[in-house]
Amino acid sequence: MAYLSKHRSWKRFMAIFFLPTVLSGFAPHSEEVFKSPARFSWSNLTPSELKNRFVGLSTKTNALGKAYFTLEGHKFMIVGGSIHYFRVPREYWKDRLLKLQACGFNTVTTYIPWNLHEQERGKFDFSEILDLEAYVLLAKTIGLWVILRPGPYICAEIDLGGLPSWLLRNPVADLRTTNKGFIEAVDKYFDHLIPKILPLQYRHGGPVIAVQVENEYGSFQKDKNYMSYLKKALLKRGIVELLLTSDDKDGIQIGSVNGALTTINMNSFTKDSFIKLHKMQNDKPIMIMEYWTGWYDSWGSKHIEKSAEEIRHTVYKFISYGLSFNMYMFHGGTNFGFINGGRYENHHISVVTSYDYDAVLSEAGDYTEKYFKLRKLFASGSARPLPPLPPLIPKAIYPSVNLSFYLPLFDILPYLNQPVMLHTPVTMENLPINNGSGQPFGLVLYETSICSGGSLFASVHDSAQVFLNDQSIGILDENHEVLQIPKIQGCQLLRILVENQGRINYSWRIQSEQKGLKEVVSIDGLLLTNFTIYSLDMKMSFFKRLRSASWRLAPKTYNGPAFYWGILNAGSSPTDTFLHLPNWHYGFVFINGRNLGRYWDIGPQRTLYLPGPWLHPEDNEVIVFEKIEKGFDIQTRKKPQLQECYETGSGLPDAAGDVDPC
Repeated sequence: MAYLSKHRSWKRFMAIFFLPTVLSGFAPHSEEVFKSPARFSWSNLTPSELKNRFVGLSTKTNALGKAYFTLEGHKFMIVGGSIHYFRVPREYWKDRLLKLQACGFNTVTTYIPWNLHEQERGKFDFSEILDLEAYVLLAKTIGLWVILRPGPYICAEIDLGGLPSWLLRNPVADLRTTNKGFIEAVDKYFDHLIPKILPLQYRHGGPVIAVQVENEYGSFQKDKNYMSYLKKALLKRGIVELLLTSDDKDGIQIGSVNGALTTINMNSFTKDSFIKLHKMQNDKPIMIMEYWTGWYDSWGSKHIEKSAEEIRHTVYKFISYGLSFNMYMFHGGTNFGFINGGRYENHHISVVTSYDYDAVLSEAGDYTEKYFKLRKLFASGSARPLPPLPPLIPKAIYPSVNLSFYLPLFDILPYLNQPVMLHTPVTMENLPINNGSGQPFGLVLYETSICSGGSLFASVHDSAQVFLNDQSIGILDENHEVLQIPKIQGCQLLRILVENQGRINYSWRIQSEQKGLKEVVSIDGLLLTNFTIYSLDMKMSFFKRLRSASWRLAPKTYNGPAFYWGILNAGSSPTDTFLHLPNWHYGFVFINGRNLGRYWDIGPQRTLYLPGPWLHPEDNEVIVFEKIEKGFDIQTRKKPQLQECYETGSGLPDAAGDVDPC
């Protein structure tokens, strides 16, 4: 939205504008001022209307020393919202972007996840939900500007912060440094990615007005040359739009780089942060790259919320002071599949499947109280009426799904890809599969023969179920590496099923986020060897093969990992719904081979979002991989369901048999 000086309300705000007050503290506002925000214009600063492209997004300072953004020479305020294309079904991109525009925003921002675009080294995927170019061009068609955040590291609460897992293969490169191995990988990625971005830039007729250099490096900062290298890597490949960096108040100085605008991330309107940023670059306008509209949830923790009135009040302050901003998230979407990240607080903690984030739009794209408060605020300052509200996508309740057939885990081994035979176990990243790229996501099953019991030692990441033949004998995790194996008669098969629950996405710990079993596995100090290793990456090709399996009638109860099969009848016109698994414990749901993500009865998430476009008319195949104990049926809901804490006796226990409360 361009802001125009001809309006009286604008002049009133300019009188208390940011720059004169930043050194002496922010002046308080009266209630009367809050009732009359600055006016904006939609008329001439949209991708379709702004035909002449010479200057792009720039910064200027007027005669009074007040800095501001310009676009093609016109004063311009960035009113942005984050929507990640890879967390939203492609069929709903347009719906979410139209709702962003109808709320009063003029810019969409998105990260670009390297780990999804290059799961195998040298093999790139920009198709379907990963079609970055189509997403950006759609934003242009709708009338939105775009800010891209290509990383290579993005955080985003995604596995390994968006870095591909094959970077963790031996020998390990020092991630996010100018280490030769890491930089060579980044260069090859940029060689493929940046040519896709070039024609999307503003000065080439596209909607991309700015590109971010890496992400929050000030909180990492292990290499003083790293940010300069990445900035040059973008420039020499043809990026010509405004470059910027993004950090919180403690990292803006360290994470900045000459030649890029420093922007700030924050939870609330904090004048001290702005003063610090102003001292760094007093001839540049303030840009809040991330104003957090909520926060992400983690398994076993309480659902996090942020009040709508707090959001409205803070955004009004941004507008009052002429500050450009981006709301993270406007619409969070979903961590479909295995893409969720994690964090470490004495033990590994996984991000939940939903990335609702308590954002302005809900996980399913529904309007929230935050949305209506912001729309009202923006409408009161818009020189023209805002676009009409797009209709809501209907939700449906379908008949319960009876999972009548099952296959125990060890019965599906013939339908997996050929196992790997190794003298000693390796982590999933170091498996000699996928053209030397290892396994990025999912689970790994390790098997070897043992002829005596004793004290089993195994270094596990993140969680493992241990079996003698088909019988469960215990749990291992990163804090419990020893398990007593009972005396056995003759030789038996030791099986260790290890799950990657989401690589840590933040901090220096990303360097050692290999998943699976490390090399040393022993009983009473004697090294175990000769392992057969199965990759359970749960790709769609696996489920196609599984259709030819001889499924058995499921018993009323069954303990241990197994696959369960049923049919969801969605009628003639399928639409969105939420799957509710009230009697299931821990696992994943696959609809027509698509991985909806993890469910876990420790909460807070209790339902899984199922997008309507992923359903076929009438019958849809439902496969549940449950790790603990069989439930009953699957129900559907029109709204998501949360719980604040775990239910007694539920959840995946740790090695001591306990489930921690919230």
